[in-house]
Amino acid sequence: MSFIEAVGRLQKEDPAPLYLQLQKVLREAIKNRIILAEDAIPPERDLAEDFEVSRITVRKAIDGLVSEGLLTRRRGAGTFVATRVEKSFSKLSSFSEDMISRGRKPHSVWVSKSAGAVTPEEALSLGLSPGSLVYRFHRIRYADDATMALEYSTIPGYCLPSIEAVQNSLYEALERAGHRPVRALQRLRAISFSADQAETLGIRVGDPGLFIERRGFLSDGRAAEFTQSYYRGDAYDVVAELNDL
Repeated sequence: MSFIEAVGRLQKEDPAPLYLQLQKVLREAIKNRIILAEDAIPPERDLAEDFEVSRITVRKAIDGLVSEGLLTRRRGAGTFVATRVEKSFSKLSSFSEDMISRGRKPHSVWVSKSAGAVTPEEALSLGLSPGSLVYRFHRIRYADDATMALEYSTIPGYCLPSIEAVQNSLYEALERAGHRPVRALQRLRAISFSADQAETLGIRVGDPGLFIERRGFLSDGRAAEFTQSYYRGDAYDVVAELNDL
């Protein structure tokens, strides 16, 4: 079966720009595992001929997927489906959304869920008064069958109707409650995993990782999320788009 037969053709009746149509076809092929991690995609010349578009259109489509972290270019070798997960700091999205968009299957193992009064650190980060109710969620995050991160989230009580509102996706629960963050501040630093963390993730003690702290906010300025995540350094990259504007 040829590449175009496997991934599907462009829809001539689709009014969207051709490069966006091609991006959609390739993105869906990765998501549905028609093309897998480490698979090479055909050269731009071949894609242009197969899809009956210009090479400029192909290049623009591929550039977009490279910036999303779905594809990666290797000098002298071609373009391949990315194996490492790349998280863009330019878009506010959940772990599950990141994994699904990259053709990975996310799931979590819950370590604990609890409700209680805010701690001093949480109060400072979330701008809450002493004694305020918060919900705490601790889980191990997976992509397919591979461990990716340890995650600790604290959510103000006014953002969720109850702790039982969160089943699989925290952001889905916040969205249902009308309190999904619309902006966030994030900071990161390099870490080495402790013995307990390494055992939980199935890696070696001292392996490198990324610590990412996120504070999410509602449109009215109130805090909606305080999350601290510890990502495996061998499986996760953080990318940011910069400009001079």
